[in-house]
Amino acid sequence: MKLPHSMATFTATRPSGADTPQLRRAALTVGLRIAVAIALMVVAVIIAASLYLLYLSHHPDVAAADTSARVYVESNDMIKAMVVAGLAGILAAGAIGWLSARSAIRPLGRALELQRRFVQDASHELRTPLTILDSRVQLAEQKVEPGSDAARLLGQIRQDTTALSATVQELLLAATGEADPAAEPLGVGAVVDQVTAGLQTLAASRGIQLQSTREGTPQVRIQANSLRRAVLGLLDNALNHTPEGGRVTVATMRNGRRVLITVSDTGSGIVGIDPARVFDRFAHTTMPSAGGRRSHGLGLARVREIAVSAGGSIEIAATGPAGTTMVLTLPASP
Repeated sequence: MKLPHSMATFTATRPSGADTPQLRRAALTVGLRIAVAIALMVVAVIIAASLYLLYLSHHPDVAAADTSARVYVESNDMIKAMVVAGLAGILAAGAIGWLSARSAIRPLGRALELQRRFVQDASHELRTPLTILDSRVQLAEQKVEPGSDAARLLGQIRQDTTALSATVQELLLAATGEADPAAEPLGVGAVVDQVTAGLQTLAASRGIQLQSTREGTPQVRIQANSLRRAVLGLLDNALNHTPEGGRVTVATMRNGRRVLITVSDTGSGIVGIDPARVFDRFAHTTMPSAGGRRSHGLGLARVREIAVSAGGSIEIAATGPAGTTMVLTLPASP
């Protein structure tokens, strides 16, 4: 019995302190900003004092008007002394700023380390149950008649398990700070059809017609699971905001150097929230949608993050009483 590669292997987790270089750079940046600000102040004071001394040296009558006792110092010597003192003040300001910045971001470093450990532990603990679940699904497939409804449902469950395992793999890679492997050209239509087929049962249970169309066979360079999650996020949002008897359509086409994935629904449109904010994390409407949900936020926020990381974008092409249309744009693969 063969297990999915993403479930069978994984690189060792990164040791603690993975955020140390970033935190050091942040501390250095803050320290430099503080030093530059203080340096500008010191330079301004030196220039003002130098101008005043030069003014007095060229106007002895002004200096003579004061009859109080004084010690005369050459203006050049005074300017040199102020420059040296100013440079020392700038260096001291830089050191103080850097130390202050390091002290200020130390709690942030601890918080990032705790967050990283949580993601590592949670993702790692999910791998074993998913491996067991996939094994049981494979055993069940062997005991049912090929081509039957049960075999079809088990196949879909196995696809969902594999996709979830890939998501866990991505979480582990993100937690360890490792880069994703280079993406090969990927056919968009096959991924869209797979996601659409997996949601047909859910759409039918809600009385919604779900269909997909495509023009040609466009390809993009993106991880298959990332594209699946983006399309799933758009369709899930559309289904949750479409009333019974409505329709959700996903269309795929190539437009020059871009590939467009368009998701349209026949809901009531985006209401109770500024359409520009629906891609913000945890954004929510003030009015319940057709599906009874107020939230647009986290799912669509993840879609935007996936699109931007792949060099694309997501936008609302239209919204109103007749429905909403969102367009996911990705760079086309040659």
